[in-house]
Amino acid sequence: MGIQNPVWRKLPPLLFTLAAVLSQLYLGKRFKLNKLAVRLIVSVYVVVAIAITFEVYKDPPQPINFYIDRAGAFITEWGWLADVAAIVFLFRDFLPVKFSAERRNLLNVASAAVCAAPAVALTTGFITRKDFDIKEFDLRVPNLSKDLQGLRLLQLSDIHMGAFYSRTDLRRVVDASNNLRADLAFITGDLITGKMDPLDDCLLELKRLRSHSGIWGCMGNHERLAKISAYATRKALEMDIRFLRRQRDQLKFGDSYINLVGVDHQFKSEGYLTGLESFVDKDKFNLLLSHNPDVFPVAAKQGFQLTLAGHTHGGQINVEVAHQNINIVDLVTPYTKGLYTKPDSALYVTSGLGTIGVPVRLGAPPEITLIRLCKS
Repeated sequence: MGIQNPVWRKLPPLLFTLAAVLSQLYLGKRFKLNKLAVRLIVSVYVVVAIAITFEVYKDPPQPINFYIDRAGAFITEWGWLADVAAIVFLFRDFLPVKFSAERRNLLNVASAAVCAAPAVALTTGFITRKDFDIKEFDLRVPNLSKDLQGLRLLQLSDIHMGAFYSRTDLRRVVDASNNLRADLAFITGDLITGKMDPLDDCLLELKRLRSHSGIWGCMGNHERLAKISAYATRKALEMDIRFLRRQRDQLKFGDSYINLVGVDHQFKSEGYLTGLESFVDKDKFNLLLSHNPDVFPVAAKQGFQLTLAGHTHGGQINVEVAHQNINIVDLVTPYTKGLYTKPDSALYVTSGLGTIGVPVRLGAPPEITLIRLCKS
């Protein structure tokens, strides 16, 4: 799925990278950094720009909105550093004209650090953003039937296949996943970012996943916003991948069942899981697939013992300040990554695989998740 676009549509990533370079040159001049420091910072940005451009040309071209989204996120994520630099510079004007050489040196060093931070962080996060982790853990479930004990659940999410995440990248993930001997495989949304992304290629790779009892999934906000959920569901079914869209299925293991329910990404204004309590079967293990983790309180109240979600990318860009982890996602949801529990119910939020906005991950490496069900 997708069309070929003119080459000029590949220019926006270069333009916003160039803007970043110019901002560093400006800050370096204002802070009167030595030429070697400025050249080093700019060189790092140029290397990253070349690498990003190579990836953009390597994969199918993207619609212009794809790059507008990334440019906006770039400004959001890194613009605060420029703001800090500007505040520091303005604050200097209010300092006494005569101050110690030590203080001047300290301020110059701090200014240099502020200028260098985006380049260092961007480079580190860009290089390591595809180094995935395999998270394996035992989930202890009260009153779990003996036929479900030891069941191995594989979860992948937020692939965002496109200019910055290729079919080859996903192939590596699928190969690693197939070594985990999963009983069930789940895909919790955001296969792509935009309508022109290579959805068919993504599904062809996911088709290679091996699990004893099939591949199941739910739709994310990007499928919904791109209006491709129906197409993705039909195409996936041809490959024996079943996306549940406010639907359920009964999976039998021995004498026990998993009542598997899936929903499309839901926005808060719509109300979470309205009427879904009728899908819950009190005599079975109830498992919900929801791209949005914010449904968890409602899911727990309705009787779902386990909810699998994604959407947050684990914060994607995490910064430690005063021994506290800070990321923008924490401002909008209490469920950023990992395991969350309530009485008789659990939520797991995976960090996912791809990126959105900028092709960078800091403190939230891509993730393959394997959950083993155990009786508590």
